[in-house]
Amino acid sequence: MMRALLLEETGKPMVVKEVSDPALTPDGVIIKVMANGICRSDWHIWAGDANVVKEFPHVLGHEFTGIVEEVGNHVRKFKKGDKVIVPVAQSDNTCPHCLGGHQNLCDNRVIPGINYWGGYSQYVHVPNADGNLVTLPETMNFVSAASLGCRFVTAYHGIVDQVKVQAGEWVVIHGCGGVGLSAIQLASSLGAKVIAVDIGEDKLEIAKQLGAHITVNGAQNNPVEAVREITRGGADVSVDALGISDTCQNAILGLGKRGRHLQIGLTTKKEKGFISLPIDMMVAKEIQLVGSSGMPTSRYPAMFNLIDSLNIDPSKLVTERVSLDEAYQVIAGMSEYTNLGISVVDRF
Repeated sequence: MMRALLLEETGKPMVVKEVSDPALTPDGVIIKVMANGICRSDWHIWAGDANVVKEFPHVLGHEFTGIVEEVGNHVRKFKKGDKVIVPVAQSDNTCPHCLGGHQNLCDNRVIPGINYWGGYSQYVHVPNADGNLVTLPETMNFVSAASLGCRFVTAYHGIVDQVKVQAGEWVVIHGCGGVGLSAIQLASSLGAKVIAVDIGEDKLEIAKQLGAHITVNGAQNNPVEAVREITRGGADVSVDALGISDTCQNAILGLGKRGRHLQIGLTTKKEKGFISLPIDMMVAKEIQLVGSSGMPTSRYPAMFNLIDSLNIDPSKLVTERVSLDEAYQVIAGMSEYTNLGISVVDRF
């Protein structure tokens, strides 16, 4: 038996209980979870914004890392004792998208903590392990690896791969939660001039510590006017890292000509996946709108290399370490948008 945090009903308190250990399959491995990041996506699922859990009870958690405990007899790339990180976007590695290097867009995409029980537990079975596990660099500890989770990797894929931020560009990031702070850290490390926008001074203070050159309190200033004034006409790149109408629209309206907008944040039940956009302005200014979802498994080595070469410390985003028993309160607290940085479960 193992301990796990169970989602028994949408919107209801989650509870820690003892459940059966996962069963090993020939192509899978069982991982002893050492750390699991607490993500706003967990809140979206718990709150009912994302109706993706089909059977209850269920174990969420898609930002986990740990040690290989058991190995299926068809697995060739991993062995007992390996330190690994589990990508959030998993694939069958056979569809055209996978073969083209875009495993995050697999036609049969699997997400841990959604399609199978995830990291809010002592042990997890990861299927198709050879294609859906990544070896963790020896220099990276488990808490730092969990902080990469889906937030840092999503920010990396968006900032580096999708909108290709360049040194010297003005980059404005709306929303200083985990993925927003990750984007700030990455963009500033690449040499961009970063503006962080949020309505919480505490979050803006962390944004400064992670490399934001200028901060704008959206509750005290008009963020669109502020960005246009700071950049003398508009930003080169905007990022909506929250996913509500205000942040998405303000991000796009603050762009200059030929600006690129990166949409990372997912909407809530209020937006239901749809946000009105200033289309005429986007046409007149030749604005590009780019989405970004997770990161291809094939990009993990490049991300680790960038972290090393630019001396990026992902653990700076971790503001809280909690036990499995405390995790639900952190998730529920996201309803108030008061969480700072990234919380990581490191005691099970």
